[in-house]
Amino acid sequence: MNPILISIALLVCSNVFMTFAWYAHLKELSGKPWIIAAMLSWSVALFEYLLQVPANRIGYQALNIGQLKIMQEIITLSVFVPFAFFYLKEPLKLDYLWAGLCILGAVFFMFREKLFP
Repeated sequence: MNPILISIALLVCSNVFMTFAWYAHLKELSGKPWIIAAMLSWSVALFEYLLQVPANRIGYQALNIGQLKIMQEIITLSVFVPFAFFYLKEPLKLDYLWAGLCILGAVFFMFREKLFP
């Protein structure tokens, strides 16, 4: 199977865990001491790392580090926006669109050698 597709699949799963580890405590544990939220977040983040590390190792077989990082940022925003809207009930803002467009610009510059050899 294509290492880029494997890397993308693992990074999507990793980002779901990461997003929950970083932000779910704001909703679920807001009344608890921060140390409890940190410990629970770290336990969730362990699963993120168990997916993220192999994802980056596999992706690095076909992509350079800059391309891998930009791919990660696209996935992060793609996971974060629905999470913020559906789980945290945050309003959608045009800022997400502008941020996405900026990342698309970054994608162009990081992948232009592959796109336009």
